[in-house]
Amino acid sequence: MPGDRYRRGAHTVLELKYHYVWKTKYSYKVLRGDVGLRLRELIRQICAERGITVVNGNVRPNPIHLLVSAPAYLSPAKMAQYLKGRSSYRLQREFPELRKRYWGQHLWSKGYFCATVGAVTEKQIQDYIENQTDEDGMFEVWDESEEGDEDQSDDDD
Repeated sequence: MPGDRYRRGAHTVLELKYHYVWKTKYSYKVLRGDVGLRLRELIRQICAERGITVVNGNVRPNPIHLLVSAPAYLSPAKMAQYLKGRSSYRLQREFPELRKRYWGQHLWSKGYFCATVGAVTEKQIQDYIENQTDEDGMFEVWDESEEGDEDQSDDDD
């Protein structure tokens, strides 16, 4: 639904989307069959518990790709912690064969990939910022202005 694109708060309107990728420890291809299907369900449950919306996802035998929309109070690192930690714990509790293979109780590798996803490109944002105007005239972008320019124009008056 087009009206549900943005999250709304008392004083905020936002859209925060993240693309996550992570894999199993030692790259074992254990996310097949019932384990993979259960992982999909668990990810949906964990996201719902934290107010995270799953936009799209793909559980492969080893890597997981997940596109989520999240509230502003959750950092990307905290979301990764919830998703990886809770899914690992619940999967190993339900599938004893995973506990044998991952005897240290670490189903996932330590790292993950996360990138923000947006409706506009970085170039569009840069152009927007550079082309802002004020009633008195044009502002310069703060990191491109020359320090001496303003002092010289004031002295000429």
